[in-house]
Amino acid sequence: MQISISKTIKNPKKSFEEIEILLRDELAKEGFGILTEIDVKATLKKKLDLDKRPYKILGACNPPRANQALEFNPEIGTLLPCNVVLYENKDSSITISAMNPESILTLVPGEEVKVLAQEVRTILEEVIIRVFEKLQ
Repeated sequence: MQISISKTIKNPKKSFEEIEILLRDELAKEGFGILTEIDVKATLKKKLDLDKRPYKILGACNPPRANQALEFNPEIGTLLPCNVVLYENKDSSITISAMNPESILTLVPGEEVKVLAQEVRTILEEVIIRVFEKLQ
């Protein structure tokens, strides 16, 4: 099972920043808020003086589903939030990659957790598809 759900677009017609806005908007439409944000490019520049391509990690959380997961097993909190990554490749293509909750939550026993993981995976896949449809 894959650890992530990913899609790459070659020759995007929008900037990295515009694609990030689209991604955030589509996540919000599905009830996800961004709890954490890591600008990997800026962090590596500051800490290691390295020049990297744009790379953002968004810690996305859907409160009702997170609550449901925590009700099943409080230890699931160690696996939250759902990371969604946006980065520019060497060829200037852009990749959006989200954690695959089904693969991560195989660590947690219980049929309810599996069903919830499938639901969240489907939502994240749909978000990524909609972002890329807007880039066509």
